[in-house]
Amino acid sequence: MTKSHSRRCVTFVVAALAALLVLAGVPSAAAAAGPIDGPTDGLTGYAFDARCAPTQAEMDAWLTGSPFWGAGIYIGGSMMSCGAEEQPHLDATWVQRQTGNGWKLLPIWVGPQASCGGFTDRIDPDPAAVAGTPYGAAEAQGRDQAAAAVARATALGLTAGSTLWYDLEGGFDLQDTDCRRSALRFLSGWTLALHELGYRSGVYSNIADGIHALDNADNLSPGSYAMPDQVWFAWYNNHADTLVDPQWVRATSWARQRVHQYAQNQSMTFGGVTLTVDPNYVDLDGGSVAPAAPRACGGVRIDFAKYPSLGRGKSGAGVKALQCLLKQRGKYRKAVDGRYDADVVAAVRAYQRSRSLPVTGRMVARTWVSLLSHGATTPLLKEGSAEDAVRRLQRALNVGTADLTVTGVLDRATSTWLRRYQADAGLTVTGVVSADTWEALRRGRL
Repeated sequence: MTKSHSRRCVTFVVAALAALLVLAGVPSAAAAAGPIDGPTDGLTGYAFDARCAPTQAEMDAWLTGSPFWGAGIYIGGSMMSCGAEEQPHLDATWVQRQTGNGWKLLPIWVGPQASCGGFTDRIDPDPAAVAGTPYGAAEAQGRDQAAAAVARATALGLTAGSTLWYDLEGGFDLQDTDCRRSALRFLSGWTLALHELGYRSGVYSNIADGIHALDNADNLSPGSYAMPDQVWFAWYNNHADTLVDPQWVRATSWARQRVHQYAQNQSMTFGGVTLTVDPNYVDLDGGSVAPAAPRACGGVRIDFAKYPSLGRGKSGAGVKALQCLLKQRGKYRKAVDGRYDADVVAAVRAYQRSRSLPVTGRMVARTWVSLLSHGATTPLLKEGSAEDAVRRLQRALNVGTADLTVTGVLDRATSTWLRRYQADAGLTVTGVVSADTWEALRRGRL
């Protein structure tokens, strides 16, 4: 992840590694490490990480123009590299502004690396026990790094309950027993200390070495090491997902608590701003989950796969949905009885007039798109957003050729149909619902 270091996948015989992983004498402290409650607002979507924290102007441009909701930011450590002036833009005000704008920050600490990896600052590989714990010096190092990371996080306003990520670069020899075990013990110390200080533990590494070693240790000698709450794995397969290869990580390990760095050193331009970043796909804290949908008109159904044209004399569930929506917009005050009568015609005409649509009194595609997307708020939405405004978007997209389930979560399918809508409507195709897309929906553009 640090741009000054290269990564490589390590090829090895899994059976041989399994035999080397089993340890005698499980330290009770590792088994006693308890998880820390994290945020309830999970995220399933895109994140980037950059060597240096971008400026406020750059973050603002990417907020409205990019698909990213998450941002990995280095907050410290001996191996952090950000030019002559380390992280010149990063302070508590910067953090507060980003979180206030909706960014999910992934704070990264990068200190000592595996003893056999060729780095200048290394984990102590001495296997000697301290207080009954093998590789005690490595665990002490991990604890010290956690304490330093918490101090820095606190100064930046990153509160207890946040996940702090340790960057353990890949490319080290997992068959080197002391190197592997000292790295595992170091990460165990990192996790134990973070939990004691009220923070959650995350570990970044290559899927084929650091993350594989953690999962194998947890599988073959459970309780020997304190495991991180979340993992962030580098695996450059260009697949934006959090699926793992079972030769390296079990499918059940860290489910819904993963970040996948699927490419690296990408020059990307959004909102006229170009940055070199590593793109990631995130599925953390259970993923994006929308709040329960508010009841409409006492329980009238308004979610449909299609919204057909309607006119006077029609009846049924679609007309009830129309009456309910018009009532919510203050255009209809009669009973929601499912009959398209003169009162409904008048209400439709009033709504069409208020939105500068052709005034016909009939419900056609343009009027449906406008009415279904209408709401009190027009928030910024992108993949991973989870709120009622997404339901309005999904309903409006279903007027066209989309066949979305209305969930309130802007998932991959919704993002795909959103991009098609933007292309068809002559908008810049971003997959982001900002002011221009909301305005196009309001006007019923198809």
